Amino acid sequence: MKIAAHTLGCKLNFAETSDIMRRFALAGWEQVAFGEAADLYVINTCTVTAIAEKKCRNAIRQAIACNPGAIVAVIGCFAQNAAAEIAKIEGVDLILGNDRKHDLLRYVEAFMKERGELSAAAAQTGRDYPFNIAYSHADRTRTFFKIQDGCDYFCTYCAIPFARGRSRSASIADTIAVAREIEASGAKEVVLTGVNTGTFGQRHGETFFGLLKELDKLEGIERYRISSIEPNLLTDEIIDFVAHSRAFLPHFHIPLQAGSDKVLGLMHRRYDTAFYASLLDKIKAAMPDACIAADIMAGFNGETDEEFAKVMRFVEGLPISYLHVFTFSERPNTAALQMGERIAVHHRREHSRLMQELSDRKKQEFYLQQQGKSRPVLWESDIKGGMIYGFTDNYIRVRRPVASPAEAENLANTIDGFTLRRFVADEEVFEDC
Repeated sequence: MKIAAHTLGCKLNFAETSDIMRRFALAGWEQVAFGEAADLYVINTCTVTAIAEKKCRNAIRQAIACNPGAIVAVIGCFAQNAAAEIAKIEGVDLILGNDRKHDLLRYVEAFMKERGELSAAAAQTGRDYPFNIAYSHADRTRTFFKIQDGCDYFCTYCAIPFARGRSRSASIADTIAVAREIEASGAKEVVLTGVNTGTFGQRHGETFFGLLKELDKLEGIERYRISSIEPNLLTDEIIDFVAHSRAFLPHFHIPLQAGSDKVLGLMHRRYDTAFYASLLDKIKAAMPDACIAADIMAGFNGETDEEFAKVMRFVEGLPISYLHVFTFSERPNTAALQMGERIAVHHRREHSRLMQELSDRKKQEFYLQQQGKSRPVLWESDIKGGMIYGFTDNYIRVRRPVASPAEAENLANTIDGFTLRRFVADEEVFEDC
């Protein structure tokens, strides 16, 4: 039996899909590329924006078109929040929300045995979902490691707490046990993922900082990245620890969402612009070459052109390396739907475009600040045009020529020093020549 999977959305989804595929492989299923003929198609969905949901619907229809007789399973966040809508798509057989998607193999086996009617029962609404540790395994160089799930913050624009439930994680001891599996696999870099990673351990009387200290002791894992952490949870002790740790890298992803105190208040974020700016200054004081990424939303309620001008000035003055720019999209059941000062869609898109241009300038500035410096690089297995690619510790993409596939194979998943000599702007990559 053949299975094909398509994942939309965040790194957390990719880790979970990989874990689910591993369970099917152990049961004798053969994984093929999405778009090839398969007996089962799995679409792990995202609901963070309306565009993400549109991509989910397109992927579902693509799977059905590939093999109308196959089982089509739709799982994840969109499945959790919109099961009734998905059930109307002819050809969908299973709909599993986040609370039960890790049991997909059992549901598929039951469905194959009965070949019954559409099963949407697994997309029931609940908030105290079980927690499943997961990690990706397709890339031998880098692993996405799910250490936490869910969120208790309920920001006014966000549907994720409704899709993934409340914050939860395993204990430090159980998390380290799985990290040892990753260590044994030979992967050199681990990216810690979650919905709100900084709340790790709160149900066990433990802390995210406590986990970081234990992970740093696993010497077989040479590099860790923290995929995202809320500003109010990135403490001084974590910053100091990363600056002096063995394996944690000078790379932070810190959601900003808005560069205006008025809009941050409407979003119910837990910090203001002064706090955020101070936090970034602390990071740069401890790690001057650190890469700092930020999420920012364009066009949220109250973001008039005047407010947006403030946002642009604020972000321009921050030592940010690049931005992930999102256009505000109304999500069902969120408090933002009840607010006034709605911004016209064409203004949202214009704000998004201008913010993306600022991000491009910020990224190039950061890259050029690093020119001439030497940084450790983890080489990856992909070869393009006689070049092997990798990332520095502070997340700068680099490349070097390789004479043969054998040389590339020897370099892949190794770390060595690299001098950032020549910046190729159109490809956003550095060469050592």
